[in-house]
Amino acid sequence: MSLSYRLLVLVAASIWLSGCSWLRGDDNIEPPVELTEIQSKVTLQRLWHQDVGAKIDEQYLKLRPAIDGGRVFAADVKGRVTAYDEATGKEIWETKTGIEISSGVGVGEGLVLVGSSEAQVIALDWRDGQEVWRSEVSSEILSIPGADQGIVVIQSVDGKLAGLKASDGARVWVYDRSVPVLSLRGTSSPMLVQGAVIAAGDNGKLAVVDLARGLVGWETSIAVPRGRSELERMVDIDSQPQVWGGTIYTVTYQGQLAAVEGNTGRILWTRDMSSAVGLGVDFSNVYVTDENSEVWALERDNSGSIWKQDKLKRRALTAPVAIGNYVAVADFEGYVHVLSRSNGEIVGRERTDSKGVLAPLVVNGDTLFVYGNGGTLSAYKISD
Repeated sequence: MSLSYRLLVLVAASIWLSGCSWLRGDDNIEPPVELTEIQSKVTLQRLWHQDVGAKIDEQYLKLRPAIDGGRVFAADVKGRVTAYDEATGKEIWETKTGIEISSGVGVGEGLVLVGSSEAQVIALDWRDGQEVWRSEVSSEILSIPGADQGIVVIQSVDGKLAGLKASDGARVWVYDRSVPVLSLRGTSSPMLVQGAVIAAGDNGKLAVVDLARGLVGWETSIAVPRGRSELERMVDIDSQPQVWGGTIYTVTYQGQLAAVEGNTGRILWTRDMSSAVGLGVDFSNVYVTDENSEVWALERDNSGSIWKQDKLKRRALTAPVAIGNYVAVADFEGYVHVLSRSNGEIVGRERTDSKGVLAPLVVNGDTLFVYGNGGTLSAYKISD
């Protein structure tokens, strides 16, 4: 194991256990806030749950499931990929890939896609899970693969963005970006929108790349590294950018939350914010979980504060997701917390996996999907 890799793992562990205090050099690390009793105004009604497979253990992998065409696709670290019926949770097919899966699941072009710690990409047939092809990229894959218009896009931990043929996995193009000496253990997942790839890097930059040819449309710096040490200069963008109405929203660690004009890369507004897990967006607000696990609701047009929820500090929360009139986050003890969209009040809570939750929550319609570290995949509806 290389020195740089060991540092990545140490940094990741510090974030998970102490809300990034070690990175800032704090001597007295404060513990996570203890949960207090709440007056529940909503309930999380579990529709179904399934044991996907091996638990995540200490690998700090965010194996986000994918939803497509009435199916939920999930993977475990030992290489098993499973398709479930979205409504009932009934297993449709299961495939053992024989690799150590390190990425969340991507879906597109009739394929189910996963990446490995050994830099392999495997494409399975959406219908029955049969392997279509496997290909190799330049380094470990922690981000979710994307696919559209005949191209599969992979971002690996060495900063390279690769476009592969969806038909056979052959390489079409590579966009190579420099990466800093030290970075968080994570990689932003590329977002594919209308023939373009929106890609964020560990260098704090956001870029739009042509999907078909890999040519750069624009690139802009969201945050500029500052400080004397490599730790102080970390400005990673590890979460997937979000798009709403032609505007791209993204947030860096030790840097900025920003709204960027999609066509030009012009920064519309920024706000000082540090987050390693990311944000959610709806028709009016941007929701962010910051490095202290405080959840913010900000105005989407100008970043003005609407509310802040600080009763879950240092609980290693996931990024917020909007679902109806609520916002949901999950924590290191496996609790899902439901917040009021209007004022941030905690109105509901349910424990879903005693091993905790690292994978981003997924919303489809009025259903919330939670994939816990113990390998449990659950579907919930929020009932008043």
